[in-house]
Amino acid sequence: MPKRPAKRSATGPVTTAKSQPKADRPFAPGYGIVGAEEGKGLLPWAWVARKMNRCRTFWLATIHAGHGRPHVMPVWGVWLDDAFFFSTGRKSRKGQNLSANPACTITNDDGEEAVIVEGLATQAEDAAEQERIAVAYKKKYKMDPRGMGEPIFRVQPSRVFGFVEKDFSAVRNSMETMRHSSGTPVGNGF
Repeated sequence: MPKRPAKRSATGPVTTAKSQPKADRPFAPGYGIVGAEEGKGLLPWAWVARKMNRCRTFWLATIHAGHGRPHVMPVWGVWLDDAFFFSTGRKSRKGQNLSANPACTITNDDGEEAVIVEGLATQAEDAAEQERIAVAYKKKYKMDPRGMGEPIFRVQPSRVFGFVEKDFSAVRNSMETMRHSSGTPVGNGF
C-alpha cells in the first residue's frame, strides 16, 4: 500500500470565524493529485454550498442495519448553516439504518461537479431549527416535512469532497474541529 506524502498538516484543519474548513486534497495514489500547497484549483467552501443549494434530489447512503451492506436511496433535502437536513420515515429502511448506525454519506445529483458529504445523522429537534428547515423545504419543494410526522435529520459534515470532472480539480474539506451551533464538537471523521 502506498504511503501518504509527508507534506500534510499535523494540526488539523484551520477554520475561519464562520467555521469554514481549510481546503485540502484527498489522498489518492495513482490519480496524479498533488498536495494542497503543490497545485492549483482548490475548490472554495462557497462552491460546496452553491452546489448543495442548487440540487433538488440527493443520494443518501446508509449501512443496512441487518446486513452491514451499503444502502443507497434518493432523498429530498436542504443545505442550511453548513449542514444537510432531510426527513425519512422511522420504519423506512433509511430510518432503521440510521437508528442502528448514524454514519451516512450524502451526494448531490451531479456526477460532473460532485459533492460528497460524510457525517452522522442526528434528529433535528429544536423548534426554531425545524421552522428554518420547514421554510427552506417550502421554498424548494412546496411542502413542510413536519407534516409527515416523521423525524427530520441533520447531517453535520465531518468530511466533504468535491470533484469537477472537466478538469478533475479535487478538494477535501476536513471539518473535524467544526462545531454545531450548540458548541458541541463534530466528530473526528471516519
